[in-house]
Amino acid sequence: MTSVLRRSELALPACNDHMFDKALASGADLVFLDLEDATPESRKAESREKAIGALNDLDWGRTTRAVRINGLDTPWCHDDIIEVVTRAGHRLDTIVVPKALTARDVWWVDVLLTQLETKLGLDRKIRLEVLIEEVEGLANAEAIAKASPRVDALIFGVGDFSLSQGARVDTNFEPLGDYPGDFWHYARAKVIVAARIAGVVAIDAPFPDYANTEGYERDARRASLLGYTGKWAIHPVQVPIANTVYAPTQAEIALAERNIAAYREAEAKGRGAVGVDSVLVDAAHVKMAQATLARAALIESVEKAVVG
Repeated sequence: MTSVLRRSELALPACNDHMFDKALASGADLVFLDLEDATPESRKAESREKAIGALNDLDWGRTTRAVRINGLDTPWCHDDIIEVVTRAGHRLDTIVVPKALTARDVWWVDVLLTQLETKLGLDRKIRLEVLIEEVEGLANAEAIAKASPRVDALIFGVGDFSLSQGARVDTNFEPLGDYPGDFWHYARAKVIVAARIAGVVAIDAPFPDYANTEGYERDARRASLLGYTGKWAIHPVQVPIANTVYAPTQAEIALAERNIAAYREAEAKGRGAVGVDSVLVDAAHVKMAQATLARAALIESVEKAVVG
């Protein structure tokens, strides 16, 4: 699984260059310059130029640098990849691929990137994050996740998915009537399972009602319980919430350290499990604890680098 930290992924319309500095100072782990839905058709080429300029000229600090390209079925996608990578590929970490329907969609982007990287002599591979936001894409999520070694994250895109499914929802993608349980549980669960099968991370959907910070935190926590390790933000106010929710708490860290210590002590005595406060701790618990501590260490290393 990737060691890239993505608790928060902030969307930044590439046409709105007056927002660039604020977004890069937001503390988001990843900021993506959006050439797709947040950019009107009349400004696609102009916005691509602004994205290239932002990659080359702005100080991104420790923030992961990403661009969301237009869909493969549009007249802009080909130029998005070729122009951005040719002119700013050395400064680009990740391409976000929207509306993937099948593994072949990812394969096409992978092949084009490989050709460009070879031609340009780029010394590192650009990663891919892939949006699952169509019903066909959800049905093929496992194959999509495994389509390329470049893929290191799946993203649940609830907005277009609502349309694709024909769901009756409001502008925050919440059901327009009473519904038992989490309306999007099936889609979220399938995306996280597909991601884990491929050994990549899963990023949760955007929450358009950015003034409702309690609602954003609620959705983030629910997704984190399923195994998601980050969430999209559509406004800087959402960034610190995601950064907090998708980090282990001090209680979780203390529990992980306690369980590992108890298990190692039992292991030294020839036992493969031990009771701690009347709860069994075995090898599976140790693996969970190690994952918690590894994530805490990754966050600490990133935050120390920022301070330094």
